[in-house]
Amino acid sequence: MANDPLIITCAVTGAELSKTDHPDLPVTPDEIALSAAHAVEAGASIIHLHVRDEKGMPTQRKDVFASVTRKIRKACNCIIQYSTGGAAGTPLQDRIAPVSLKPDMATLSMGTVNFGADIFENSENTILSVYKEIRKYECMPELEIFDVGMIDTVNRFLVKGLLAEPFHVNFVMGVPGGIAGEAKRLLMLKDILKPGQTWTVSGIGKCQLNLATHAMALGGHVRVGFEDNIYYRKGELAVSNAQFVERIARIAKELDRNIATVKDTRNILGIQ
Repeated sequence: MANDPLIITCAVTGAELSKTDHPDLPVTPDEIALSAAHAVEAGASIIHLHVRDEKGMPTQRKDVFASVTRKIRKACNCIIQYSTGGAAGTPLQDRIAPVSLKPDMATLSMGTVNFGADIFENSENTILSVYKEIRKYECMPELEIFDVGMIDTVNRFLVKGLLAEPFHVNFVMGVPGGIAGEAKRLLMLKDILKPGQTWTVSGIGKCQLNLATHAMALGGHVRVGFEDNIYYRKGELAVSNAQFVERIARIAKELDRNIATVKDTRNILGIQ
């Protein structure tokens, strides 16, 4: 419902950018943990987590995820959601390796999609292998939807018993090669969902603010952060991840939506 508490997810670093793109992109474990803590202080309850190796390159190494997770847990109280996507081209076994650390949530991408010039491969075998690992370690799956056909895949898997509720849904919109970041497309995606299904929108780049505002009005939830967008407005780099979260919290207040606490978020999504 439109007046339910708003869950804000912050994707603090991602796997595609570097400090060349933004000098304040958090890449070390300490930088990621500090950025996560500031985002939580600003109103985020979920931290979507990618990590970097000693050279600042994206990695799915279990030891790095463990180290960053410990630092985030020490710095703040939040729900930690691991990415199982890694960077485009990451082998399946590497993608799923960190899930054995039992994060609160883990992502499950529901189909192959072009990421600009790259291909993000998610065959049915890959989807089911990632899902099996998520279920094995009792994490809450967040289904990543990059195009409308991926919702059809979700429904087909449900009918076949290959996927089971509960899960959360994230519409990733505006990726070159995926569904466009337009409000009318968001309405279409929302209308296909089963009534009562929880969902978030992640607007990529310039469509982030517009889609986030529509999502809040429609009763959905919002993801922001440097992974998806580094510009606060056209031509102006954001100061921090927290700056994005603070803006969403201000808009939510004007829309009479309270910001979900970590406890609220666990209740809404059914996370133990």
